[in-house]
Amino acid sequence: MNLDQLRLLLAAVARGETPVEGALVRLRGLPFENLDFATVDHHRQLRCGHPEVIFCLGKTVGQVVEIARRLAAGGASVLATRASVEQREALKREFAGAVVNELGRVVWVGNQKSETRNQNQTANQNGVGHVALVCAGTSDLPVAEEAGMTLLAMGVPCVRINDVGVSGLHRLLPHVPVLQKACAVVAIAGMEGALPSVIGGLVACPVFAVPTSVGYGASMGGMVAMLAMLNSCASNVSVVNIDNGFGAAYSAGLVYQQVSTARKDGE
Repeated sequence: MNLDQLRLLLAAVARGETPVEGALVRLRGLPFENLDFATVDHHRQLRCGHPEVIFCLGKTVGQVVEIARRLAAGGASVLATRASVEQREALKREFAGAVVNELGRVVWVGNQKSETRNQNQTANQNGVGHVALVCAGTSDLPVAEEAGMTLLAMGVPCVRINDVGVSGLHRLLPHVPVLQKACAVVAIAGMEGALPSVIGGLVACPVFAVPTSVGYGASMGGMVAMLAMLNSCASNVSVVNIDNGFGAAYSAGLVYQQVSTARKDGE
């Protein structure tokens, strides 16, 4: 159950269309649901602004599909990350409207309204802005796709800027106006991981830096990029774990939601 569904239920009770006991029955099942292999959190959207997300790594195909079924039955959209080929195919069979991103290994089952308003918009209608999703190189695109699908599922306007790493810094400069209109930036880079620091010095919003495992042997699977980002001289840069496009995008999406809510409350 999401906030809109809860409002409808409470309004129905207020109008006398739904008895109090009937509403209690529905609300009693909200917090969580126990399965043999998982505890499905149906209250996550009410508490945190977005439904529980399925991290597919280590789960069987059957477990992923059943968790997705339970989330969808409760009225939530379904986002499954790090899904294997088999898991992606099973979710496609289960949900006719599933959006599958093969490169990002992500499956999303939601409404098309969210998808439409998310696609490459430079600003939301309420003037809040967008999240800028920036990656240093083409090799970083799998992580960027995971981040992009997360923003899509959250209904957050997103502007994509690809292949603008510091080895050709002039490629980033034409995008500065778009970056400066963003309410948050997700900056993804491997190798020496310098891109988030550069962006951080150009914008007045949070920059969520994602180190990737892209690089030669001395990059130590992304450790060098992560340590470089942690030592950024830009004060607005925060760092997530290696290849964690989901975590950075989720945090940026929450910034957008908070700014959007504050704007609406002030009107």
